[in-house]
Amino acid sequence: MTASQHTIAGTVITMPVQIRKANQHMAMFSVDADAAQRLIDYSGLRVCRYLPGRAIVVLMLMHYIDGDLGQYYEFGTSVMVNPPGSTANGPRALQSAGAFIHHLPVDQPFTLEAGTKIWGYPKVMADFIIREGRQFGFDVSVDGQLVVGMEFRRGLPIRLTPRRQAQRTYSHRDGVTRETSFEHTLSGVRTRFGGVRVRLGDHPYAKELAALGLPKRAMLSSSVDNVHMSFGDAQEIP
Repeated sequence: MTASQHTIAGTVITMPVQIRKANQHMAMFSVDADAAQRLIDYSGLRVCRYLPGRAIVVLMLMHYIDGDLGQYYEFGTSVMVNPPGSTANGPRALQSAGAFIHHLPVDQPFTLEAGTKIWGYPKVMADFIIREGRQFGFDVSVDGQLVVGMEFRRGLPIRLTPRRQAQRTYSHRDGVTRETSFEHTLSGVRTRFGGVRVRLGDHPYAKELAALGLPKRAMLSSSVDNVHMSFGDAQEIP
C-alpha cells in the first residue's frame, strides 16, 4: 500500500510523520464537566465524565527537537472526550477516552501549515519564553497577549520500561471533526501530585481557561525527557 503524502510549503511529507526526539511538560486538572462541555460543544463530541460532574483538562508544552516537521515549541489545551457515539462514564471510561485539542499555539510557520492542513489542528502562531533551571517554566503569548505561564516543580522519577502506546486525538476545523491515531514511547518520566503553578493572561484563550476554574491545583504534573511519536493521517468523523 502506497503511503500518503502531503506537500507543505514546497516540502513533501510522507506519512506517518515521525518525531524522533521531543520533551514534554504536562499538567492535568479536574474541572467542571458542564463547563468543559460548553467549551467543546462545537466539536459534536462529549466530554469523558470520569467522576460525577467532573472532566479532565490537560495543559501541555511540547518541545519538538528532531522530527519531520522541524524544531518548534507547541502548547496544547486538551479535554478528555469519549469516542464518537460513546456514553461511557466513570474512571474506567478514561481507558478508551481520547484528547480533543482545543488550543494549539506553535512558534514556527511550517508546523502551523502542516498541522492545520494534515490534521485540522487549531494551530496559531505564538511566542514562547522558556525558563530553565531548578524549576522549569514558560510563558506563551498570542498576538502580544499572554495566554498562560506555568512553573513546574521537579517530579519523582518513574522507573518504567519504555513501551510503545497507541492513543488518539480529536480536532475540529472548518466544520469537520477529525480523529488522528498516533503512537508514542516515553522515557525519562518524572511526575508528582500538584507540582505546577499556573498564571493566566488577558488573551481570549486565557479567559476560556478561567471559565474552567483555572488557575487551580493540578491533579498531577509530569515531565518527559525523551518522546518518540508517529502520527498517521486524520480520519473525518461523519
